[in-house]
Amino acid sequence: MTDSELAQAAAPLIDLALAEDLDGHGDITARCFVPADHHSRGRIVARQPLVVSGTAIAAEVFARIDPSLSVSIETPDGTAAGTGDTVLTVTGPTRSILTGERTALNFLQRLSGVATQTREYVRRATEAWPGVRVLDTRKTTPGWRILEKAAVRAGGGTNHRIGLHDAAMVKDNHLVAEDREAALEAGIRAVRKRYPEAAFIELEADRLDQVERFLGMDGVDVILLDNMSLDQLREAIALRDERAPGVQLEASGGVNLDTIAGIAATGVDAISVGALTHSAIAADLALDLESSPAAEA
Repeated sequence: MTDSELAQAAAPLIDLALAEDLDGHGDITARCFVPADHHSRGRIVARQPLVVSGTAIAAEVFARIDPSLSVSIETPDGTAAGTGDTVLTVTGPTRSILTGERTALNFLQRLSGVATQTREYVRRATEAWPGVRVLDTRKTTPGWRILEKAAVRAGGGTNHRIGLHDAAMVKDNHLVAEDREAALEAGIRAVRKRYPEAAFIELEADRLDQVERFLGMDGVDVILLDNMSLDQLREAIALRDERAPGVQLEASGGVNLDTIAGIAATGVDAISVGALTHSAIAADLALDLESSPAAEA
């Protein structure tokens, strides 16, 4: 995922956010209470320890409001900020700063919340097993997936598939044919032939006999160990090491901050965590307005 892809994904969301905030009349409070020629410096500051994400999007919000605004990113994405640290400064017409304030903060707070939560999951997992990867899922806010997955990366997590289009992940509900094993093998061949660019083929297993069967199939890259106990995870790893060392094992289900260390300690290659995105709490940031640089001069 490149910076240009992130900007492209953010553009319509910025348009929508500004449209719902300004809706025809614009910012009537700023227009009626703030002199047009008044200038200020605004500092977006952390009100809690957090991991920053979304600075480029916040900067673009201010640019859309008023291209004359000058924005400086003080704490880059992926960086830890302490309480009181400045994340971003914006200088220029006070009206414009105030008009963009809430929309810029909404993006920063949501995405920094995802990054902050991800960092804690990654910390607990890697302290238990340094080689484990913490993966996100498709449990994202509609329209925000690219942004939220960028925030996961800022927090030290790893992106799983972006959508249904870039990898094959076969769950129980996909296997509607009576001969499931034949359907699996045919489907794997079809993916390899029709979508050779697919990132990976992953099969979901919730029993060890399924793991054993999937390890014997050609073309399987990842086996998802769904809702397995810690003992079952260890048994699955032993089976994999014996039969197909190249297959990756990913644990999922029942993963939270209290359980992730124990899951990681089994030695699985990856742990997928829907909570990185679907349950992240917005980080606490605020904009502090300071006196005009022009007035100070």
